[in-house]
Parts: sequence; structure tokens; C-alpha cells
Amino acid sequence: MRGRGRFRTAAVTATAALLCAGALSGCASEGPVAKTATASAAPRPTPKPASLWDVSPASVAAVGDSVTRAFDACAVLADCPEVSWATGTDAAVNSLALRLLGPAKVATRSWNLARTGARMAELPEQMAGAAAEKPELVTVMMGANDACRPTPALMTPVDDFRVSFEAALARLRAGAPKAQVYVASVPDLKHLWSTGRLSPRGLQVWKLGICGSMLADAEDLGPAAERRRAAVHERVVAYNAVLRDVCAKDARCRYDGGAVFGFRFDGGQLSPWDWFHPSKDGQARLAELAYRRITKE
Repeated sequence: MRGRGRFRTAAVTATAALLCAGALSGCASEGPVAKTATASAAPRPTPKPASLWDVSPASVAAVGDSVTRAFDACAVLADCPEVSWATGTDAAVNSLALRLLGPAKVATRSWNLARTGARMAELPEQMAGAAAEKPELVTVMMGANDACRPTPALMTPVDDFRVSFEAALARLRAGAPKAQVYVASVPDLKHLWSTGRLSPRGLQVWKLGICGSMLADAEDLGPAAERRRAAVHERVVAYNAVLRDVCAKDARCRYDGGAVFGFRFDGGQLSPWDWFHPSKDGQARLAELAYRRITKE
């Protein structure tokens, strides 16, 4: 009888163990089992590192070419920096500097060091000038003139473009190591051709030699002309890849993600004198694109 009792007790214990193993709750865990449950708890999320980017810089230096000088935006064959997308004072444009600094500080806390006609090889010198001002933000819009040459054969080689841009960032870091950099993409020159060629005035002005690699013989849709325009377009795409990749290596640099390249300028956003450079309205759109990217958390 005692042996049969021991058998019954062992069976009851085994049954209880099976029930506990198959249940999600209802059986208390003790000893090592409880420790295992605690160890399997979800790990704490890794804290996100603090960003080095300040969305409200207190001073702005602009480097670049004729777009940043607002060439042909107010009068024919003339710079008009007061309507520049980067540092202009015109309220209708509402430049990046106006948005970030306010009208009272634009004159003393922003500098436009761009030069009409400049190519990427000049950017290191411009960056050195910007560094001397110790700005909190430097805007860069450069590269269109490297593609806009009399012929595609004269366009700046991509490797040379890269070397100059890397040297420019190095010059800035030597004099202003903590300055932030906003890099705008090179505009889509082929889109400008496709828009401006619909204007009789644009066609006449382009015959004077504006951006010959893309705009020469603007009405010619033959295979040779199309190959020429395609070569220029591909070079612009390659320049933008350089800007993106080099900027990505600098923790205080932001590329615009191709925003300027992708912007579809229409007739009202192009200069009425050359149908190539941005008008005042076009400058305002560039300011908006830059402000949106720079102030993004």
C-alpha cells in the first residue's frame, strides 16, 4: 500500500509539472527559472547621440557663383546681391539670412563672398575668405559654371571637381572648424534648356553664348545635339554625387539631397533677360529650399 501511495504521489507531481509547462501563467516560478525570465527582458534602447547641427545659426557666409550674386535678377548683365537667396535684404525674396537672423542683423552678421562666373577651382579661396569671418553657417552653391562651358570637352573633369571641393572644405575647417556647411546641388541645366527653349526671347539671348555646352543650337533636336546635352546632364549628375559624398564625410555638413537639382524652375522663376539665371521669384524659391533643409531637426 505504501508503494502504491508513493506511485500516486509521483504521478500527481508529474501531472502538475506538465500543466505548469504548458501554461503561460498560473504557476509561480522559483529559483533559477525566475532569474532566467528576468534576464530575457527587452534591452534598454541605446540613447541617440546628440546632433552637432544647430538649426538656428547666428551668422551666415555665402560662397558660390552668379546664382548667389543674383546675377540678372534685377537688371541686365548686373549682380543684384540684395535679392540673393542666401544673404539678400529684399523682403519679397526673404533670403536665408533674413529668415535666420532677422532684418536687423543681416548687414552685420552675413557676408556674400560669391563671384559671378566662378568655378569649383575658386571655391578654396572663397572658403578661406568665409573662414576669416568665423561664421556659424556657410552656404555653398557652385558647379553650374563647371558644366556651362563653350563645349562639353571643356567641362571640368569630375576628379578635378572633387579635389577642389575637398580642398575647399579643408580650408574652411582650418580657419573655422565648427562652422556648419549647407551645400546646394547643381541645378538641372537640361531642364532649364527644356523650359527656356519655348521662349522666343530665350532663344535669341542664348545665341549670345550663354552656357554653350547645353544651350547652343537650342532648337536642334537631332542626335548629335541630344548627345551633347545628355553629356552635360550626366556631368551635372556626377558633380552632385561628388557634393553629396564629400559632404557626407563632414559631421557639420548638410547636402540638400538634390533639392535644387530637382526643382522645376518655370518661366516666372527665370530671369527675363537671359532665361537662365533665377529671377527674384526663383531666388525666393532657393531661399525656401535652403531654410527647410537647414532647420530640419
